[in-house]
Amino acid sequence: MDFDLFVIGGGSAGVRCARIAAGHGARVGVAEERFWGGTCVNVGCVPKKLLVQAGEYGAWAEDAAGFGWQIKKGPHDWNKLIAAKDKEIGRLNGIYKRLLDNAGATIFESHAAFVDPHTLDVGGKRVTAEHIVIAAGGHPVRLPIPGAELGIISDDAFYLPSLPERVTLLGSGYIAVEFAGIFAGLGAHVDLVYRQPLPLRGFDMDLRESLVEALGAQGISLHPNSHPVKLEADGNERVLTLAEGRVLRSDLVFFATGRAPATKGLGLEKCGVTTNDVGAVVVDRNLRTSQPHIYAMGDVTDRLNLTPVAIAEGHALADTLFGKNPRGISLRNVPTAVFSTPPIATCGLTEEQAAAHGPVDVYVSKFTPMRHTLSGRARRSMLKLVVDQASQKVVGAHMLGEDAPEIMQGLGIAIVMGATKADFDRTIGIHPTAAEEFVTLRTRSRVTGVAKAAE
Repeated sequence: MDFDLFVIGGGSAGVRCARIAAGHGARVGVAEERFWGGTCVNVGCVPKKLLVQAGEYGAWAEDAAGFGWQIKKGPHDWNKLIAAKDKEIGRLNGIYKRLLDNAGATIFESHAAFVDPHTLDVGGKRVTAEHIVIAAGGHPVRLPIPGAELGIISDDAFYLPSLPERVTLLGSGYIAVEFAGIFAGLGAHVDLVYRQPLPLRGFDMDLRESLVEALGAQGISLHPNSHPVKLEADGNERVLTLAEGRVLRSDLVFFATGRAPATKGLGLEKCGVTTNDVGAVVVDRNLRTSQPHIYAMGDVTDRLNLTPVAIAEGHALADTLFGKNPRGISLRNVPTAVFSTPPIATCGLTEEQAAAHGPVDVYVSKFTPMRHTLSGRARRSMLKLVVDQASQKVVGAHMLGEDAPEIMQGLGIAIVMGATKADFDRTIGIHPTAAEEFVTLRTRSRVTGVAKAAE
């Protein structure tokens, strides 16, 4: 074999797996046809957060008056922001590639596809490998409606030539609510159109309801229970027609309507790797596909599509195969954040999920953050703990509010370790902070899941 390990994809999962495997002494090849660092570094979480922060600066300029500062907020320079973002992304691109070079991996900047279970066509060259990892990631998709090509997807949003004055966003997941806050924060009028009654399906209900309040407070126009049926152009305008007969006009229509695993064109049919009905590669708990020497990780498996999960999977597999340290990772109690405005962070079970197993004690706190008692901005924070009644373990923590992702990282450690409500109660808070609310929640808001226990 030409390589001990060949990795298809130079994103978070692939680079980590290749780098660690090479560090263990394996002969490693890795192919990336688009950009090193994958979605997260180039058209995902990193540039997205930079844009979120750009919007926050505008809000801080407005809020400063409440603290005695007279700051004149000028027009936003979109092109300057994008140029600064591009410079940083270029720097990170280089870092990812250098990590592989320094580890001794062989780099192929081209497409890779299977010829047979141990052979790949990499940019027209045949290579063989004992172990192969599929880490090709995913890509955004549009709704299958007439005129969909007139709208953009998230990949395009980071390279717009100018900031549109009016934006219609379709969807209610991470990407939709994050970009709604970005465009609104930079001065655009935003219509957010989604099929569900509340955004962020799958998240805790209190979080979802609090987010609706927060989005409305920013002047974002919400259109729940709405079904787009066609998109048309009227000169430079975009005209979206909804099933209810309503029409929304804007300068830009943005499809934030989901992502699909990037498995097309990999030649999986030639190597016997099984995919599911959405095209994701099916893996077992050890990341093995239907071929025992072929593995898959990251978004291409469509399990828990988060960058830190992909990185952890890549590291664990490299240690297992070449580091004499067989191990896996757990997908339970993974902390995560949505960089909406304000942000959301969560770890563990929602109230609904926990209640399905039996009685749970629920603790909720809603308040105006200290900063906004002076700024006057209409913004509320929400914190919540979900506690299993029988064991008193904290099985879920949820927050909407400033610094929620930073706060949740520490809570994630406690929840993974199995901390109880008593552990939280006897921890001294840091005052005055929002985070201290998590250790000063004393009054139970409600009990749920009792009916499930009675069954």
